[in-house]
Amino acid sequence: MLDNFSQIKVENPSDKIIRQIRSLITSGQLKSGDKLPPERKLAEKFAVGRSVVRDAIRKLEFYGIVKTQPQSGTVIAGMGIVALEGLITDVLNIEETDFNSLVETRVLLEVNAAGKAAERRTADDIIVLEKALSAYEAKVAEGSSAVEEDLLFHIKIAEASGNKVLKSLMLVITPDIVKNYTRLNVCKDDRMDRTIQEHRKILEYIIDKNKTKAEEAMRLHLKDILEFSQK
Repeated sequence: MLDNFSQIKVENPSDKIIRQIRSLITSGQLKSGDKLPPERKLAEKFAVGRSVVRDAIRKLEFYGIVKTQPQSGTVIAGMGIVALEGLITDVLNIEETDFNSLVETRVLLEVNAAGKAAERRTADDIIVLEKALSAYEAKVAEGSSAVEEDLLFHIKIAEASGNKVLKSLMLVITPDIVKNYTRLNVCKDDRMDRTIQEHRKILEYIIDKNKTKAEEAMRLHLKDILEFSQK
């Protein structure tokens, strides 16, 4: 008898906002370049806190569905309706992605990103990477959670690879990686010092333009989290 029932999925408020925006896009009421109402007015209309609206917009922006422009507000991105609708569906469905799949995808992307960064990095890339690494180390020294700073360093490596698609794919999976890292308490204090050393080693090989070593260092760096996700 139980097989005839299905699990009830509780949808969070920010996803309900995303669904409403999708409906307005597909119906043609929202078009490319249209401006969304201010965050405060949206919160009042949806009868939710501004943080919920902010979370929905941040997620849509992360996936390139909307763009927030200084002094202009948030506007719908210039993508086709079909592409936008499909992407919004992916934004909602990725919540179901299992942690192991996210980590496997991350390893595939990042090992290649490290190798390409070693081949193609510029002097400006090195400055950006060093700044990102310093931000991570500073956060660790404070004793604060440095998950976002950690992943930002990795995203900057993807940027240094010179492959925009690779970077975009990293951005697609990053929000869910951050959420799962926090939920599963992956980045424990006893591993922080080792992580810093591994980051420095990866950066060293990128600076030296040693593709093979950069890839090996990245693969070793992600080995623990890959094994953790498989358990």
